[in-house]
Amino acid sequence: MTEVVLVTGASSGIGAATARELANTGRQVVLAARTAEPLDRLATDLPTEALAVPTDVTDPDAVEALVDATLERFGRLDGVVVNAGTGERPDVPLPELPLHQFEQVTRVNVDGAFHTVRAALPAVRDRSGAIVFTGSYKGKYPSPSTPVYAASKWWLRGFAASLAGRVGPDGVQVGVVNPSGVPTAFGEAFRDEPNSDRLDPDAELSTADVADAISYVLSQSSPGAVTELDLFREDIYERF
Repeated sequence: MTEVVLVTGASSGIGAATARELANTGRQVVLAARTAEPLDRLATDLPTEALAVPTDVTDPDAVEALVDATLERFGRLDGVVVNAGTGERPDVPLPELPLHQFEQVTRVNVDGAFHTVRAALPAVRDRSGAIVFTGSYKGKYPSPSTPVYAASKWWLRGFAASLAGRVGPDGVQVGVVNPSGVPTAFGEAFRDEPNSDRLDPDAELSTADVADAISYVLSQSSPGAVTELDLFREDIYERF
């Protein structure tokens, strides 16, 4: 039977590219993000059956409803891509960083990841499925310009590894994909330039590169698991 994969943060960027890649490889996709319109557009463009469910991942009840809607439509959930994320305005001295930015990053990147896993895990365990987190280069190396975002991604890696220790024996694969910079709309809500304007697309990864890596991690067969995959440009260490 066709696998069903849920993708959070699916309305644009890495999430949308991942949904396309998964659909192109024959999976049915559940699309989750806060805004309905881009989800609906994406769902109609995919070659396999897709379900769009507007969801705020910071709301545990909304995430529970998302999983319920998935099971009602498809009767199964084989994989989850925990991709929803946000960040703070860069290079702001910590005493001047608005508390709402700290709280928003923590609520989306940390609480949202936890709520998603908590709601989806029973269904994924039933399928001996997979959970893949979109991490970051900044989750492995210090980021003086965005310490709150970086810390949230360090937390994500720790949570993923600990989760793997708990549910790996149950046949659930848990992995993290850590991409370096990707030119997307990320950042448009909290800084002057989103990544699409700030980063040179010829010198960075593309959303398709990251989507391909996520699909690869999802495609592993038990008991094999890719627990962490670093996806960097080949010249990344030249930048230090």
